[in-house]
Amino acid sequence: MPMIDVYATGGTFANPHDLARDLASTLMKIEQVPDIPMFRKNTAAFIHDLPDGALSNVEGDGNYVRVQVLTNAGALNREKQLAVVRQFTDLVAAAAGDPSLTSRTWVLLTEAIEGGWGLAGRANTNAELVDAARAQIAELQKAKGAG
Repeated sequence: MPMIDVYATGGTFANPHDLARDLASTLMKIEQVPDIPMFRKNTAAFIHDLPDGALSNVEGDGNYVRVQVLTNAGALNREKQLAVVRQFTDLVAAAAGDPSLTSRTWVLLTEAIEGGWGLAGRANTNAELVDAARAQIAELQKAKGAG
């Protein structure tokens, strides 16, 4: 399940909770995964407030944001990579109320190795995650039919 980490100087975002939720839901849409509890509960973003002076470029500027997105291997084709970077950059700038932040937002896309996903105490392969999702979809459809 994707994890998103956002690092910025404290106070950059007026409402970090909303930003975290917006990033997580945007990633689900871009990945085109089923809208089921397994993905909704386990696609999450973490907003990390850094103290003043905790980041800098070579010239001493510290007004940057770093977003790291961790997905399972192969989850993002090139079109989806471009969409994540563009949409996340725009969401960060909007959440900061600073359109110029788009030029100072770094988005890193990282893939977990096969079997490098831990969920419910177990490292899963991509095939196991797909099987778990299919099983949950079948349960939800069965429950819907019984109701």
